[in-house]
Amino acid sequence: MSADLIRQRLDSLSSRSVASNLGWFFKTGPGEYGAGDKFLGVKVPQTRAVAKEFSNSSWEVILELSTSEYHEVRFCALAILTNQYEKSKDSAIKQDLFRKYLSLYESGAVNNWDLVDATATRFGRELIGDPNAIEFLLERARSSNLWSQRSAVILTFPQIAEYELLPTMVICEELIDHEHDLIQKAVGWALREAGKKDLKMLRDFLSKHAATMPRTALRYAIEKMSEAERREWLSRKSR
Repeated sequence: MSADLIRQRLDSLSSRSVASNLGWFFKTGPGEYGAGDKFLGVKVPQTRAVAKEFSNSSWEVILELSTSEYHEVRFCALAILTNQYEKSKDSAIKQDLFRKYLSLYESGAVNNWDLVDATATRFGRELIGDPNAIEFLLERARSSNLWSQRSAVILTFPQIAEYELLPTMVICEELIDHEHDLIQKAVGWALREAGKKDLKMLRDFLSKHAATMPRTALRYAIEKMSEAERREWLSRKSR
């Protein structure tokens, strides 16, 4: 299984019109968060199917794919790595795959929100029950890399599912005043999901931050509340 064969398979599925639409959707224009990224024009289900077909690829192949200038090729590399993590039953192997996953942020392979969200929601399982999770996540939240910062939030989702809510609340508080809307949306999304598990905890958080937190994050956080309660929290923004 070579990187060239995988690239050829993805290229055979490419579409110029899809590529154009993806370039607009992922904000690849000058000055935008995805500036300079390139797309083949392969839809996500197609890319996932290719990743599944080549799920036994070596780390060397994955690493080579991760350096591609094309977004879908890097997505495929991450999807292969994620598939391997989810299939493995060996804790040592899973830890190694997790370390390799994190290295792809450092190399720049992870450079947009979809690459974070499609993978961090899976690899975050490595942090369930980890007493050092908060310290690890705070380090990522304080990174200068936007995508590492977003991953600090999204990695907590598997913990939320297991009612381990403190890491989410700590990271959301750390990033509560972030200026970028992609972080604000992630914070609000995580707060909303945590609130499904413990509404009182969410209300306590909002009592402290609703008046000053970005409106984008607030709107996401209260999305599942009643209309009356949403109005009440939003009204605090003008007090």
